[in-house]
Amino acid sequence: MRTKTFAAAALLAAASLTLTACGSGDDGNKPVAVVSEEAGTDKAATVLDKPFEKPDLVLTDTQGKKYDLRKETKGKPTLIYFGYTHCPDVCPLTMNNIAVAKKQLPKTEQDELRVVFVTTDPKRDTPAELGKWLKGIDPSFVGLTGDFATIQAGARTLGISIEPTTKDKNGKLVSEHGTQVIAFSPKTDGGYVLYGEDADVDDYTKDLPKIVNGENP
Repeated sequence: MRTKTFAAAALLAAASLTLTACGSGDDGNKPVAVVSEEAGTDKAATVLDKPFEKPDLVLTDTQGKKYDLRKETKGKPTLIYFGYTHCPDVCPLTMNNIAVAKKQLPKTEQDELRVVFVTTDPKRDTPAELGKWLKGIDPSFVGLTGDFATIQAGARTLGISIEPTTKDKNGKLVSEHGTQVIAFSPKTDGGYVLYGEDADVDDYTKDLPKIVNGENP
């Protein structure tokens, strides 16, 4: 896949300004998310010239156990996404795209890859709720929940903005959050590739073999 390179600092500033309210109940013909990206580009992958540092997060997994993100994913190819289980569109689509692409990898590489879903709606996304939701997508995916302020701070280090869950004009609870997926290298543990909401199954299918080996897609 063709990719583009951005200065991480500039990308961080731009991405922090972009939020989407998944399933907000507005006009269904409108895009549900807008990802900070260079105007006129149709490229899904952004290769960063200065990788993001992996968030220093210790949260709770779907078994109710503490999960140290840095420790548990150290030396492993890792994809991180912030979203919530009650989202009817972007979040499940993104996770399903990754799940389908992951199944195209050899078994040994599937076992190496870590896909981490961090909730942006921890009041509703209990460990049990996360586990139930992810089981229907890929049981190997890691689901994490915890204190909202901690999650928000961790997302911010990756240039991903999230806001507390609120009610929209129709009274529906929505979570506003950035829709970026960050890929971390098994060689450096740095987040060196960013995917926007427009990345599809084919994009991930083409790129995952390289990401597993810490190569540029």
